[in-house]
Amino acid sequence: MSDWNDKIIEEFRANGGKVGGPFEGARLLLLHTTGAKSGREHVTPVMYRPLEDGRYAVFASFAGQPTNPAWYHNLVANPSVKAEIGSQTLPLTAHIADDAAREPIWTAHKTDNPGFAEYETMTTRQIPVVILEPAR
Repeated sequence: MSDWNDKIIEEFRANGGKVGGPFEGARLLLLHTTGAKSGREHVTPVMYRPLEDGRYAVFASFAGQPTNPAWYHNLVANPSVKAEIGSQTLPLTAHIADDAAREPIWTAHKTDNPGFAEYETMTTRQIPVVILEPAR
C-alpha cells in the first residue's frame, strides 16, 4: 500500500493536485495526520467532498475493509491535520460527523461515487464521515 500511495502522492504534487489512473477526475487531497502511536507525520491520499464555509468531508471507507483505516485512528487521537488540496496546504481540524450531519453528506458522496456505495455493502461497520474545518 505504501508504494501505491507514494506514487499517487508524487503524481499529485507534480501536477498541482491532479492524478490519472483510477483517480483521474476525482477530488483527491493529501491528508497529513500525526501517528497516534508513533507521533510521526503520515500523508495519505483520500477522496474528499467540498462543503460550505471552507470545510471538507473525507470518508474512512478503507475500500470496505472491516476496520477503519490507520489515518482515521490518527486523526481521532490528534485532530489537528493538514490537507494538500491542489497546490495549497491548509491547516485543518478534524471531527467525526454525527449521524444527522453524516447522512446527507454520505448519501451525496455515494451518489456521485458509486464505489463508496459498494464499499458500504462489503462491511458491517458504519463508514465514518470526517469533517475537516479551518483551524482556529
